[in-house]
Amino acid sequence: MERFRVEGGHRLSGAVRVHCAKNAVLPILAGAILADDPTTVLDCPDIADVSNMVRILQTLGCEVSAQGAALRVDPSSIHSDTMPEDLSKRLRSSVFMMGALLGRLRRAVVPYPGGCEIGQRPIDLHLSGLTALGVDIREEGGLVVCDGGRMRGGEVHLDYPSVGATENVMMAAARIPGRTVIHNAAREPEIADLQRFLNACGARIAGAGSATIEIEGVRRMRGATYRPMPDRIEAGTLLAAAAATGGEVELTDAPVEELGAVMAKLREMGCRVEAGAGRVALAAPPRLDSPGQLITLPYPGFPTDMQAQMLALTCCARGTSIITETVFENRFTHVGDLRRMGANIVVKDRTAIVRGVRSLHGARVCARDLRGGAALLIAGLAAHGETVVEGAELIDRGYERLEWMLGGLGARIRRERQTDE
Repeated sequence: MERFRVEGGHRLSGAVRVHCAKNAVLPILAGAILADDPTTVLDCPDIADVSNMVRILQTLGCEVSAQGAALRVDPSSIHSDTMPEDLSKRLRSSVFMMGALLGRLRRAVVPYPGGCEIGQRPIDLHLSGLTALGVDIREEGGLVVCDGGRMRGGEVHLDYPSVGATENVMMAAARIPGRTVIHNAAREPEIADLQRFLNACGARIAGAGSATIEIEGVRRMRGATYRPMPDRIEAGTLLAAAAATGGEVELTDAPVEELGAVMAKLREMGCRVEAGAGRVALAAPPRLDSPGQLITLPYPGFPTDMQAQMLALTCCARGTSIITETVFENRFTHVGDLRRMGANIVVKDRTAIVRGVRSLHGARVCARDLRGGAALLIAGLAAHGETVVEGAELIDRGYERLEWMLGGLGARIRRERQTDE
């Protein structure tokens, strides 16, 4: 167990490169098993979720090797259709393997996935989408057993634009006979990135990024070399950290278009934000203004994965902020720790009302999920005194050495072993 120790009050400045997106890399690694030849995924972030996905692929029989930040996946020796339960419980994105295994082997046995406890996140939409393709699904002893022996293309109508369900159906349909149409598909940019990767491997998919995706099944897919898109959530987190300290930073290799909703809110809070050609520059005022109301929504709305970080920003902003979480029902677990640091926050149902205070003070706090942990680090950067954020392993699920990135911008932050004090 490790923790971060943060000395607040230091203004961030400088330039930093954005890593490839966790939420793009994970489904792409799953999709690599659809190819008959090896695939190389470039610039994979060195994070816990990627490490767990690699171990899952190896358990299924794939050969995975690393050359620097590139991962080479050779699925030719895949021999198992059963997901390892212990690894699956650590990683929500393990659910992507269901569609990929069905596309490759016509069968998948998967436990209910794990990940951060930010809500129920049932997989009903995944299962109903696969059922529409002819998959026979049953539950046996806590496992979901999927038989795709009679799979064919079909019409899939999602009741909610679920990212995971959309990507699962895309991968399952890529190598089955017939035409598949996904209606009310999620529009997140990571889905368009998955389409680009699968098409590079020989799939025939169109429409990702819109509400309707069409897939013409192919008999064979080849390997490819592919670099996933930059991480819009990492980029947003770095911008929020700079804004919290009145800082001035430049992001390179940044997903400019995909950051639109986040940049708009930061401008409302008084930041000067300039963007173009893979570059985003932010200059923050000494004290931020309230953004008024912030509501999380599916893309292109404000991303739920940035809600916690923005809530941390509003703690010291002038005025009152109202933040409503519509995607997950349990995404305010960081609020109690922010209150311990001096924040004035009231939560009712899925809405947090934040009355800005002049300053926060350091405290011992604990990350309870990935993005909530990032929010506590941001609060610690802005606070007077020292903040200790326990549960570094949760933050490591989505950020590659975040203390190095922030430290390179002038933060006083270090990682240390967590002891029983």
